[in-house]
Amino acid sequence: MPPSKDVVKIAVQMMGAIPQLIELNQAKPLSAVVKEVCEAWNLNNSERYALQYVDGQQAYITESNRGEIKNGSILQLTTAPDHEAVKLHAGIQSNHMNVKTDSLKKLASLSRDVAFAQEFISRNGLHQLFLIVEEENNTGDTLAHALKAFMELMEHDFVSWETLSPTFIKKIVSYVTVASMDPPIRQLSLAILENMVPTSRSLFELVKHEVTLDRLIALLQEMIQPLQLKAMALLIALLLNASEPERRAMMDYLGEKNLRQFIHKNIVHALEPIGDEMAHYLYVLQSLMLNLLEHRMRTPMDPYSQEQRELLQSLRHSAFELENDSSSSSFNTERRRSLCAKEFRKLGFVNNSNPAMDLHRIPPGLLALDSMVYFSRHFPSAYSRFILENSSREDKHECPFARSSIQLAFILCEILHVGEPCSETAQAFYPMFFGQEHFFEELFCICIQLLNKTWKEMRATQEDFDKVMQVVREQITRTLILRPTSLELFKSRVNALNYSEILRLRQTERMHQEEILAAPVLELREQLKPELLKLIQQQRLLHLCEGTLFRKISSRRRQDKLWYCRLSPNYKFLHYGDVEEGTESPPVESLQDKVPVADMKALLVGRDCPHTKEKSSGKQNKDLLDLAFSISYDVGEYLNFIAPTRYEFCLWTDGLNVLLGRDMASERTQTDLDILLSMELKLRLLDLENIPIPDAPPVIPKPPSNLNFCYDFTHVEQ
Repeated sequence: MPPSKDVVKIAVQMMGAIPQLIELNQAKPLSAVVKEVCEAWNLNNSERYALQYVDGQQAYITESNRGEIKNGSILQLTTAPDHEAVKLHAGIQSNHMNVKTDSLKKLASLSRDVAFAQEFISRNGLHQLFLIVEEENNTGDTLAHALKAFMELMEHDFVSWETLSPTFIKKIVSYVTVASMDPPIRQLSLAILENMVPTSRSLFELVKHEVTLDRLIALLQEMIQPLQLKAMALLIALLLNASEPERRAMMDYLGEKNLRQFIHKNIVHALEPIGDEMAHYLYVLQSLMLNLLEHRMRTPMDPYSQEQRELLQSLRHSAFELENDSSSSSFNTERRRSLCAKEFRKLGFVNNSNPAMDLHRIPPGLLALDSMVYFSRHFPSAYSRFILENSSREDKHECPFARSSIQLAFILCEILHVGEPCSETAQAFYPMFFGQEHFFEELFCICIQLLNKTWKEMRATQEDFDKVMQVVREQITRTLILRPTSLELFKSRVNALNYSEILRLRQTERMHQEEILAAPVLELREQLKPELLKLIQQQRLLHLCEGTLFRKISSRRRQDKLWYCRLSPNYKFLHYGDVEEGTESPPVESLQDKVPVADMKALLVGRDCPHTKEKSSGKQNKDLLDLAFSISYDVGEYLNFIAPTRYEFCLWTDGLNVLLGRDMASERTQTDLDILLSMELKLRLLDLENIPIPDAPPVIPKPPSNLNFCYDFTHVEQ
C-alpha cells in the first residue's frame, strides 16, 4: 500500500456517463490513470483523452501540475490537448463562418492553458491566426475571438513578439485608430499593443509612431470605461519604456493638450466608480509627472548661474520693489550690498550675505527656489503681505519665508514621493492632482500661507521652527487622507484644520489609546504620576537654579538691557541683577537684588501682568502676552519677566508655581509627563524584581498512565 499522502480521493465525470469516485495514486504515471478511467467507461484509445479541472480555468492535468490535485477535486475526462489542437487548427480554417467562429471562441478559452498552447503553437497555429486578423472580411465576433486567442497564446512567451510581421502590427493599429470599429476589438487591440511595447526598442518606437498621443487622448475622452482603461494602460506602457528625454517631451505635449483636464473630467469625475486597475494607472501617471521635478529637486543652486541668480534676485525685487526704486539708486556698491543682505535677511534666508548657500541642500534644491518664485509671481499680494508682515516684527515671532519655504518644499517632496520609483501595486493617487496643471507649485502656495497662519496660531519663534513644521506636515497629511477632489476643497479643509484642532485630535487619539489599555496598566499609570510629577518639579527647580538671561522692555517696547535671574541652591531666594552682553551664568553673589521666596504672593501671566497693561493695544505687546509673567511679593511690588522663548516661559512658570505650592499648569508639563509615563510603563512592565527566577530548569513530569484523551484525526479523513 502506498503512503496515504500519495493518494487523493477525487471525482471524475464525463458528458453522458455516470461519474467515477476514484483514489488517485500520485505515484502512478498519469497515462496509466487515464487508461484506468477510460476502461471503466469502456473507452478505447486512452491516449486521445486527458483529465481536466471542471472549475476555474479548466486547466489540463499534466505530470508537472498533478501535485496540486487535492482531496475532493472534481475532474473531467476530455480530449487530449494535442488532439484538441489539431481539431481547432482545422476548425479555424473552415469556410463555414459558424464553425470558424465557434472554433475561435473555444481556442480563445483553451489558449490560457500552457499544455494546449504549446501543442497549438507547435502546429503553426499562430500563423493561421495572423491570416485571420489580416483578412479584410473578418469582423465582429470572429475577429474578437481571434485577437483574444492570439493574446492568450502570446502570454506564455513561447514566441517572441519581435517575430510579428509589420503587416500584422499595422492591422492591429488600424483597429485602434478606426473609430467605427467595435469597442471589444479596439480594447483587445490596445491590450496587444500594450504587451508589445516593453518587449523591444523597435516595437516601442513602432507603436509610439503609429498610435499617436492625440489618438490616445481621444480614446480617453470616450465614455466607455473598458476602452479608457486599455488606452490608459497603453499610455502608461509608452511612458514607462521611454527614455528620460522622450518621457519629458511626451509629458510636455500631453500638458499642451490638457490631458489632466480630460482625465479629471472624464475619468475622475465619471459616473462610474474608478476600478482598482485604473486607480493604479492614475497613480503611475501621477508619479511619472511628479518625478519630472526630480532633476530640479536634486540640483543645488549654482551661484555662478546667471539665470538662477536672477530668479533669486526676483524674490527680493518683488518684495521690496518700492524701497529699491526710491533708495538704492543713490547707494554705492558697498552700501547696495549691505542693503541686499538686509533684504535677504528679511526674506528669511539664513545666509543673508550669500543666500545661494541656503539652496545648496538637496532635496529640495532648485525646486524650492522655483516654488518661491512661482508664489511671488502668481500670488504677488499674498507674497508681499507674508514678507512685509514678518519682516517688520521685532519680537522674534517673525516667520522666516525662505527657510520655511525650503523646508516646506522638502516636506511636500516626501509626502508626494517625488523622485521615488513607482510601486507595482499602489493605487494612492490624488484626485485633485489632475485638476491643476502646476500641481506642486499650487499646492506649495496654499501650504506656505497655511504655514504662516499656523506660525501665528502657535505664537512661534525661531526656536519653535521644527515644531511648527511638524504641525504643518500633520495638517497636510491629514487633509490628503480625505482625498479632496480639488485644490480649492483642499485649501478650505486644511485651513479649517488649525493648530487648536490638531491639538484636539492628538488629545482624542491619546485618550483613545489610553482607553484600549488594560485596567491594571491604567491603574499603574495613575500610581506613577505623583512620582513622575515630583521628578518634573525637581527638574524645573534645577532649571531655575541655573538661571536665565532676560531682556528688559522699555515703555517704548524696545529691547534695551539684559538682566539675569536665578534661584538660590537652597530654594529660598530669587537673585537678579543687570548684566552685560555676552555674560553667561553669573554667580549668585554677583546679582545685587533678591526676593525671598517666602514673600512671594502670586504668579501672574499674560494680560494680568502689570507690564503688559501699559499699552494693551500695542501690536508688539500682544505678541509678548504669551511670554510675559510677573511675581508679586510685596504690596504693589512686582518682578516682571519677558521669557526669551515659550520653552523658558513654561519652565519658569512651572518652577514658580512649585515654589508657591501650586500645580504646574504649562503645556510642557503634560508633554514631559506623557514621555516619562510612557518610558516608565515600558520599564515597569518588563520589571522582574519580585519574580523568583530558578537557577535550574523545572523537572519534567512523568508521562500519564494512558493516552485516552488523545484524538485520532485519521478516522475523519477515512
